[in-house]
Amino acid sequence: MHIYRPRGQASRREVLGGALKTLAAAGSVALLPNSLLRGQNAKPGAVAANPRRIDLHHHHRPPGEVGGPNNKWTPAASIEQMDKYGIATALVSLSQVATLALSTIYAGGEKGRSLTRSANEYGAKLAQDYPGRFGLFASVPLPDPEGSLREIEYAFDVLKADGIGLYTNTGDKWLGDPQFAPVFDELNLRKAVVFIHPIVPNCCRGLIEGVSDFALEIDFDMARGITSMLVNGTFSHCPNITFILAHSGGTLPVLAGRIKDRYPKGKVFEDRVPHGVLYELKRLHFEVAHATFPEPLAALLKLVPPAQVHFGTDYPAEPIASTVDNLPDSGLSADVLRGINRGNAERLFPRFKA
Repeated sequence: MHIYRPRGQASRREVLGGALKTLAAAGSVALLPNSLLRGQNAKPGAVAANPRRIDLHHHHRPPGEVGGPNNKWTPAASIEQMDKYGIATALVSLSQVATLALSTIYAGGEKGRSLTRSANEYGAKLAQDYPGRFGLFASVPLPDPEGSLREIEYAFDVLKADGIGLYTNTGDKWLGDPQFAPVFDELNLRKAVVFIHPIVPNCCRGLIEGVSDFALEIDFDMARGITSMLVNGTFSHCPNITFILAHSGGTLPVLAGRIKDRYPKGKVFEDRVPHGVLYELKRLHFEVAHATFPEPLAALLKLVPPAQVHFGTDYPAEPIASTVDNLPDSGLSADVLRGINRGNAERLFPRFKA
């Protein structure tokens, strides 16, 4: 079994301003630290007429088998929506809607490698054909460590990908599983940015009659996947990776304290989080697709500073309006909104810096 070794320590940045004025009516403003109670009447329009956002959660659906059936997405459709909502650049990742393709990819073998390569080459061509409008979080056939290492090399060295996109599970295994350790070791050596997207695991489909799996299980599986990485030492062993979590972290920010208190006892597990559970969680980055409601933002901004929060949309799975329409009432200061819309992403991806 692969046991991760703890490594260095990173400092936490100072929490910046911005508040959620809509919580006041609900008596929830006490959830936020005083340092976030500034500029609470800010509106995105006051930040800039065109915020030139960088969207870190945007899906492409390549043609053919890898894109899945009934694929109506096109690059032109994305660009039209991006222009409408002030998005300068979108970093694309493979859509979970392509469930057949993902099943094949996660089954391993040459077919999985071939579909992964096809998706990545299509994403790289988008970036080439539309300079500055698209970037790429490349996919890997994760249950196939050798294939994943080959694809990481190709994605970064040939396709010039901006990072790697992973799902929280591969059906029956979560990201911290020792099987995936060589993949994270390589990503750590490359100081990669890794975008983590939730997906419903095999264990938890159709649990509540009439309720879509996407209503609950997507958000809960983010907490499962991250907890798996904690107990296997992925974060402490790979401090050079910048992890970005989708949808404001799902249930993770709300459950962070309970995860800390319920973390397994004993030296083996404690050695895998030598600086503590909350230390590792507070180093994570987040994007806010379909999660700019007052409640998730309040929890997220209690866990990490605004400098670790980024804009995302989950287009075309979600309409961009579901993220953008809530921002005018967020109460976040103009400076914080500038960071979320663009500035924070520019620090991770300097090639997109205006």
